[in-house]
Amino acid sequence: MTYRLFPIFVSLTSLFGMLSCSSSNQDSAKEAPSPPNIVFLFADDMTYTAIQALGNEEVATPNLDKLVRNGTTFTHAYNMGGWNGAVCIASRSMMISGRSLWRANQFQQKWQQNDSLALAQTWGQLMDQVGYNTYMTGKWHIAAHPDSVFQIVRHVRPGMPNDFRGEGSFDSPETMPLGYNRPKNEQDQSWLPYDTAMGGFWEGGQHWSEVLRDDALDFLDSATARPDPFFMYLAFNAPHDPRQSPKEFLDRYPLDSISLPESWMPRYPYEEDAGLGPKLRDEALAPFPRTEYATKVHMQEYYAIITHLDEQIGKILDALEASGKMDNTYIFFSADHGLSVGRHGLLGKQNMYDHSIRIPLIVVGPDIPANQEVSIDVYLQDIMATSLELADIEKPGYVEFNSFLDLAQGNTSEGAYDAIYGSYINYQRMIRKDGMKLIVYPNTNQVLLYNLEDDPKEINNLADNPAYAEQVVSLFQDLQILQQQYADTLDLESIYNQFQTQL
Repeated sequence: MTYRLFPIFVSLTSLFGMLSCSSSNQDSAKEAPSPPNIVFLFADDMTYTAIQALGNEEVATPNLDKLVRNGTTFTHAYNMGGWNGAVCIASRSMMISGRSLWRANQFQQKWQQNDSLALAQTWGQLMDQVGYNTYMTGKWHIAAHPDSVFQIVRHVRPGMPNDFRGEGSFDSPETMPLGYNRPKNEQDQSWLPYDTAMGGFWEGGQHWSEVLRDDALDFLDSATARPDPFFMYLAFNAPHDPRQSPKEFLDRYPLDSISLPESWMPRYPYEEDAGLGPKLRDEALAPFPRTEYATKVHMQEYYAIITHLDEQIGKILDALEASGKMDNTYIFFSADHGLSVGRHGLLGKQNMYDHSIRIPLIVVGPDIPANQEVSIDVYLQDIMATSLELADIEKPGYVEFNSFLDLAQGNTSEGAYDAIYGSYINYQRMIRKDGMKLIVYPNTNQVLLYNLEDDPKEINNLADNPAYAEQVVSLFQDLQILQQQYADTLDLESIYNQFQTQL
């Protein structure tokens, strides 16, 4: 019996009791099913290829691998994009509000004004209203104050504390702050990822992922004694830069064991068109043009902090198992967006390639099939809508994302999207549909087209191939429909007309 059938069960039991006292006494001994617990493990800057069980043999992730084996993985899950360089703000605002990109941006103003109705519509408060014990710790980075969304809030981190790690600017390579534009060569020791003086994730000498782990363990200790269900929002900073981890984790990844991405290049040819030049904070982390050595160092640090993150997740899962709550708990693991880490000559997430908008999404629970992959396109923020269904909360009309519970259970194709929409400020627009992807750079009328089935690494641009002219126009039309659906006011008509007249 699922929790969603609980009201029917109660009604039938009451009727049966009126008909038979003896049966009523017998039924009263039966306990109604408890609402399930929800645990959301939220990584930062983690691309979909960063888990060994999902195909990357170079990174060690034994605990995430276990989640993959024990649950269902959505292999094509996406974030819509961002309205500024801090893409995580948009991603998290969509997750907490249930609204799509541009509506979530508008909704921020109500949070900033401490609007009580707007706060009551947040994910945490919706769970609270039906009796959940709600808990948050870790990275926040949205306009609403966490105390107004969750009952219990522990250590809260802003976007990136000590982000610039010293004085400097991004105006030129010579003025970069400490930790940027590096490493220049093999002798460059200006910034070390295991030096606790370098800022970023360390708190009192303890790695921030370990602080969050300890918070989670403390909450689970107290939650086991309480009868009410709990909702845990555990938001790690890892593996966001500065990618710090203890030296023992870095030592697990010698540079000669790391291979360059297939789409690696020294410089992205459309970086200025797409707003991705050297002055963009994320892209300024490594030297321009990219070198193979610098790219491998950044990948080394990325893998190391992911393995360290994986270890902390393992301890949280062990504690959940020991609590006796696992049999009635749904676990979601995902990330706010992906990351380039050298692909296409890029380092950050401010682009429409899969490495930056596509993330891992794993769900484990009592009725979720084990070791299953679902390739249907979903959005990251569908996790919020799915948790509402699990909690037997009718999805409010303002929640624009879909529950993927039936998709995970293999019961139906409902909840699938006709196409995936992507956007970055007014620099980029994207549609992914029917195995194809169209990327538009409006400032320069540049258009890219990729066949994702034949070219999953998105290397061969087909937009200038006359054989694909009709597909460019068709996808362009569908993109404009999605713009209307998601309140995107950027006018692409003039660019569309240029391609439409070529038919």
